[in-house]
Amino acid sequence: MDVLMPQLGETVAEGTLTIWHKAVGDTVETGELLFEIGTDKVEMEVPSPVGGTIRAINVEAGATVEVGAVLAVIDDGKGEAAAPSAAPETEPKPAPAAAPGLVPAPPAPSNTPARDSNLKLSPVVRKLVAENNLDPSQIPGSGRDGRIKKSDVLAFLKGAPAVPAAAPEPAQQSGHGKTVIPFNRIRQITAEHMVLSKTVSPHVAQGIEMDFSRIDRVRKEKGAAWKEREGFSLNYLPFIARAACDAIAEFPNINAHVEGDNLVVYDQVNLSIAVDLNFQGLVAPVIQNASAMTAVEIARAVADLAGRARSGQLTQEDYHGATYTISNNGSFGTLYTTPIINQPQVAILSTDAITKRPWVVNVDGEDMMAIRPIGVLTQSFDHRAIDGAYSAAFLRRLKEIIETKDWAAALP
Repeated sequence: MDVLMPQLGETVAEGTLTIWHKAVGDTVETGELLFEIGTDKVEMEVPSPVGGTIRAINVEAGATVEVGAVLAVIDDGKGEAAAPSAAPETEPKPAPAAAPGLVPAPPAPSNTPARDSNLKLSPVVRKLVAENNLDPSQIPGSGRDGRIKKSDVLAFLKGAPAVPAAAPEPAQQSGHGKTVIPFNRIRQITAEHMVLSKTVSPHVAQGIEMDFSRIDRVRKEKGAAWKEREGFSLNYLPFIARAACDAIAEFPNINAHVEGDNLVVYDQVNLSIAVDLNFQGLVAPVIQNASAMTAVEIARAVADLAGRARSGQLTQEDYHGATYTISNNGSFGTLYTTPIINQPQVAILSTDAITKRPWVVNVDGEDMMAIRPIGVLTQSFDHRAIDGAYSAAFLRRLKEIIETKDWAAALP
């Protein structure tokens, strides 16, 4: 049986195999850990799909190959195994050469602690261990057979005595008063994804102002008790997310993707939330079936995903199946943002700063000025999938929900 490089996400076309846990000639049981895939975002353990004897390994650890490439061949006793000399469907990609004139990265520090040769460490874990001058034999591993995972190192660091942080690697210099900063893996993937999105989807952006008074009132009345009970602040995002799910129920074509000449519309909203990793990159984990959640449940899910994203504890399942995305820039005071669509979705919503501004209100039939918390929500949409009128009607309904819903009843 051929063992293939698994699909890492709807838009991910390749992955890096970091560790083999078996060798040619070894026997393996169904479900036993076979190999691992590691990136800056996630470490993924891949079990064997069948039991049998490994007849061939076609891709060495450290190679980057396309999804679907044949990584190994297992003789499961049910048929003739492929020849051990079978070549991988996709040649491993060589490491990129350094640009001319750049200073090569310095070698690993000589004080890096010695590691037990029997410990199998992924590149991500190895880097964390070296940067923090740790002895891996002292770190309890929660992976299979006691293997150390990234989350184990982070947990160890929280409880371990403070260790002087390793000096950051010097930025690569090109001279002439310029500094060249190589993209990290997350930035590389983000760049590729954003260019692809702008190439594939004809983007149109629309924004709408709205009054957040009802939500603001609930936050003021119940925010302190919420933080004491839940351990984190109650912001506007879960209310906006719940309102977006309500509006999508009436405008379902927002929650879809384009497939050839067809629009594939989803029954439930799997809500992707953009999370900034301390300016080192951006990830967008997913709240599964957010359309069936209350604002309270969405708030807890957002806090959980954001916390695990920033501590490196997300799994590949946390990125799967997104149908609509919200990007939240409001904490930085932005007026409006025109976000790039998260492929293969057809729309993305940006939430920006909500600030007190003069606002016209109607009191007993008379227009009056009042000070209200006002913000702009901006949606970018794929013009192949929907037109401006449809998106505008969705935004109008979103505004109505935010401004008129009894949010106090939605929050205990």
